[in-house]
Amino acid sequence: MNSIAWFYFPARLAWRQLIFDRTKLIAATSGVLFACVLVFMQLGFRDSLYASAASAPTKLSGDLFLMHKQSEAMWRPVQFKRSELMRALGNPAVAEVYPLYLALAPFKNIETQVKRTLMVYGLDPDSMLFDLEGLKIRQIELRLKDTVLFDEFSRPEFGLIGHLLEVGRDVTEINDYKVRILGLFRMGVSFAADGNVITSDLNFMRIFPSRNLNDIDLGVIRLCPGVSAKQVQSELDDRLNEFVNIFTYDELLQYEKDYWANTAPIGFIFGFGTVMGLVVGLVIVYQILFTDIANHRNEFATLKAMGYEHGYFVRVVFASAFFLAILGFIPGYIFSVGLYQLAESQIFMPMPMTLSKVMTVFMFILSMCATAGLLAIRKLKSANPADMF
Repeated sequence: MNSIAWFYFPARLAWRQLIFDRTKLIAATSGVLFACVLVFMQLGFRDSLYASAASAPTKLSGDLFLMHKQSEAMWRPVQFKRSELMRALGNPAVAEVYPLYLALAPFKNIETQVKRTLMVYGLDPDSMLFDLEGLKIRQIELRLKDTVLFDEFSRPEFGLIGHLLEVGRDVTEINDYKVRILGLFRMGVSFAADGNVITSDLNFMRIFPSRNLNDIDLGVIRLCPGVSAKQVQSELDDRLNEFVNIFTYDELLQYEKDYWANTAPIGFIFGFGTVMGLVVGLVIVYQILFTDIANHRNEFATLKAMGYEHGYFVRVVFASAFFLAILGFIPGYIFSVGLYQLAESQIFMPMPMTLSKVMTVFMFILSMCATAGLLAIRKLKSANPADMF
């Protein structure tokens, strides 16, 4: 019974104080709601950024990957010699090696003739470097001259390519070079590119006449079954030149995410926005709790004179902070779910509302309110019973 009273009575007093002034309660709840929505959206955009950054790497079919050390990310590659990739074949554990060519180029909308930049991937059609159903179906046809495959998950500004292919309109230009679209595949857009195209390595050279087959952007290595990728990575690191990075599959994904998180300004922006949301919410909740304590200073002094200890009032303040966190989080979560759906429809990138994200944001909001309560508690010390007389 004592343990129940230790929690129940301070919480009941805190709740009555909050609902006594509905205007202040609405203001405090709105502040928490605003912070909650802002944190949800910043984390959502950040996770969407990381997911889109890995949209291409996750579809790659390989065990080890070579990239120039000056390459900041796959979409900003620095070429290196194809011979460096061929040297990897000297290791008996290496089964196959394939080069991958990447470049950004303007794509002409078939209907509007407006150009928009997308990412072009050039590869050996027999290599199946990407685990994509559309690529498997069109593997043989992709060997034909001036043919490409289009990512149907690209932004709609490129045109309704699926519909146009059905009516026989399949000719367009990439980098001012005329090509024919054979079919579609599904990869997804990213913050670096609004669309994607896959073509053969020879067609890639025709689209980009300044490039040559000996300068590659990414090397893909497939190992023999049962071989340790880490062991081969260590062996190749000693064999290959020092200007080449050798990544495992997981390391390549992490390298792409690290670029957006640490190198690209947008990663900092999302992190800074999350912090600012918490700071704004903390200030609002602190002001409400501080004002509430100041307005009831005489009442607190009376309770102290009656024998209530300082710890009782501390529990009252923290209970108020907890109630505000709950009252602000629930509508903030519901509002954020709707905003996530709206954002997905506009940016064409996934923004899942995962359970771990919900729990993370709730802990952020709860910590924010608790910190505000901790700062406001110092006002309780001035509630002296002697001031009543």
